[in-house]
Amino acid sequence: MGFGKNNVLHANHFRKDWQRRVRTWFDQPGRKLRRRNARVAKAAALGVRPLSLLRPAVRAPTVRYNTKIREGRGFTFLELKEAGIGRKEAKGLGIVVDHRRRNLSEEGKNLNVARLTAYKSRLIVFPKKAGKPNKGDSSTEDLAAATTRASIPLPPAVVPEAPRKITEEEREFGAYRTLREAAAESRHAGAKKIRQQKKEEEEAAKKK
Repeated sequence: MGFGKNNVLHANHFRKDWQRRVRTWFDQPGRKLRRRNARVAKAAALGVRPLSLLRPAVRAPTVRYNTKIREGRGFTFLELKEAGIGRKEAKGLGIVVDHRRRNLSEEGKNLNVARLTAYKSRLIVFPKKAGKPNKGDSSTEDLAAATTRASIPLPPAVVPEAPRKITEEEREFGAYRTLREAAAESRHAGAKKIRQQKKEEEEAAKKK
């Protein structure tokens, strides 16, 4: 190995005991079995509780992924209210609540309200004391019914519409022009309001 000009001499370390510094993963199969046994033990300890918490169905962000539906962080207060479930009550029923999330569409809200309603219809609340059931606990018939721990599946991301003929009204409708006019109306709404107020003030002054 040669050196050119007045450069720093290389300090190559070729005598390291690298076998001592190699990380091995020979315990991977054992860890896998241990995790599996822990999951089985945890599921048995949970009794008849659902295997996972209930979360809302939301659209993935950005135009690239918004055709997909995934589980969100938690339900909004409005969704819980329309489903008839209290905020504090939801935590005890295995429903996750997210106070930051907002409903931006009526379709998304209705989808999650239906999801909550379906969960509520399947829900069986066992009393803490068998002889003293509290308000909201399931009846004796419901307690005797078969239970399931399976989670409610997510709805399909796209519901195909049946083919149909395009109406004349739809042919004549200009979607681009309508959107542009609505955007312009929203943009100039403040200025229009100020002009209208000035006009009303001038008319009131003339009447005096």
